[in-house]
Amino acid sequence: MAGRPREFDREEALVKARDFFWLHGYEGTSMSDLVEVLGIASARIYKAFGSKEALFREAVNHYEKNEGNFALNALKQKNIKDAINQLFQDALALYTQTNHSYGCMVVSAASVLGEENQAVLDWMKAQRIARGQSLVDRFVQAKSDGQLVAEADPKTLGKYYALVLHGLSVQARDGYSPEELSQVIHFALKNLDQYVVNV
Repeated sequence: MAGRPREFDREEALVKARDFFWLHGYEGTSMSDLVEVLGIASARIYKAFGSKEALFREAVNHYEKNEGNFALNALKQKNIKDAINQLFQDALALYTQTNHSYGCMVVSAASVLGEENQAVLDWMKAQRIARGQSLVDRFVQAKSDGQLVAEADPKTLGKYYALVLHGLSVQARDGYSPEELSQVIHFALKNLDQYVVNV
């Protein structure tokens, strides 16, 4: 008579699945991969998480509430340049960490998917758009607070710095060094000086 299957730590399993999705992407991760990585049978994965897609969505939400939350924290800084500087420095630290240099999970894990996974693609696209909108909103607030010069366009600035943020993720994943990415960050921050009111 077979013994009862050993209990598993759901949080630990979620983190392992998240890291695998983060590195290999949604379509690059099979259920057999998850069975091997989590060390539990597929039936137990389905019972615990529902489906591969449901597990992926939960993994992305876990990332956004933990590692990926650096962006929302940085944008709470009162001074707009301090906020953008912290945003980029925290992004650099996350995207180039030595244990898994994967860039941003939201940017890299599901940017191109087959037609059968359109719902996942649309959901991930919405996550990226929301991240960009948070930057636009922060620049709008900075303009309202009198931190930007009159001719500064908060919408364009927000979109530009979201583009830089997402670009850092892509280049980190492609193997650019922290030093090379720091040069890009320095250039982007220097460009911001012309739009910031000197106080």
